[in-house]
Amino acid sequence: MKIRRAWTHILLAIVAVGVLAATGAATAEEKLPKKYTETITTKEGEKLSLDMVLIPGGTFTMGSPAGEADRADHEGPQHKVKISPFYMCTTETTIDLFLAYYQETGTAKKDFLDVQESQKNDKPAVEGVDAVSGPTPVYGDMTMGFGKKHPAMAMTWHNAMTFCQWLSQKTGKTYRLPTEAEWEYAARAGSDKTFGVSASADGLEEYAWYLDNADMEPHAVASRKPNAWGLYDMLGNVQEWVHDFYSPTAYQETAGNPSAVNPKGPESGEVHVARGGFYDSEAPALRCAARAFEEDWWRMNDPQIPKSIWWLPQMDLIGFRVAATVDGNANK
Repeated sequence: MKIRRAWTHILLAIVAVGVLAATGAATAEEKLPKKYTETITTKEGEKLSLDMVLIPGGTFTMGSPAGEADRADHEGPQHKVKISPFYMCTTETTIDLFLAYYQETGTAKKDFLDVQESQKNDKPAVEGVDAVSGPTPVYGDMTMGFGKKHPAMAMTWHNAMTFCQWLSQKTGKTYRLPTEAEWEYAARAGSDKTFGVSASADGLEEYAWYLDNADMEPHAVASRKPNAWGLYDMLGNVQEWVHDFYSPTAYQETAGNPSAVNPKGPESGEVHVARGGFYDSEAPALRCAARAFEEDWWRMNDPQIPKSIWWLPQMDLIGFRVAATVDGNANK
């Protein structure tokens, strides 16, 4: 009897520890601010801001079901993924913010050895400790004639990554591109519907700029409705770079790990993933599970040989939005 009672106490203690751990995790997330506004001051004294919202942690089914219309093979198999809480910008990075970065870090010179080494390491190039080596001069007009509240466009993945490094240095927080899993999780916003906001393309015009309503051009950010988590333009307007290298078999590899937490794509590759569709996309390309990636023709307007690692001239179909790691700095 004494042994039985002893084991009972041990089991109760184990259960109590588990409950406390779960409660502690929930409490830690509950203490995080649901949103915050990041404000930076440019060297000219102009103040620019971006709004960040907390994306709650959770588990979701990533990918496209086998029977979904317009499904591509590389969108499956579906698999469960656990995502830790993180912050995401409510909008795509705007031209005014990207211009500030360009003006502060851009240079007419580039050290190809440093740049190539940085690409091998999957990190932006850095000069010294405190300086970010930014993009070379853009070929043509970076704004392409659009207003400053339009999404910044036509940067390479490397350029978007370097912007995140600059923003991190300006603010002391950890800004980055979202992973592909984080992006889809945020786009779905707790829904398993094909488009997140709806099960069909009906009503999509209220949330997205795409072929049916965009008049063949991108629009100012946040001029459509946000999704359930307060994110604008996750579908349409411009495609968005994510952190991951592209692989057509990435989901097969992740699906083999049923306990995947915050998965990232392959560690190396030729091109990176872009998500969300853009202003000239048909509705199927705006599905939450739809995957795209950099294609050779994106560089067709670049006259340089070798092609620029910074720019995709006149490609107004690609931009990005930033995410922020939950690391205790969100209140700074």
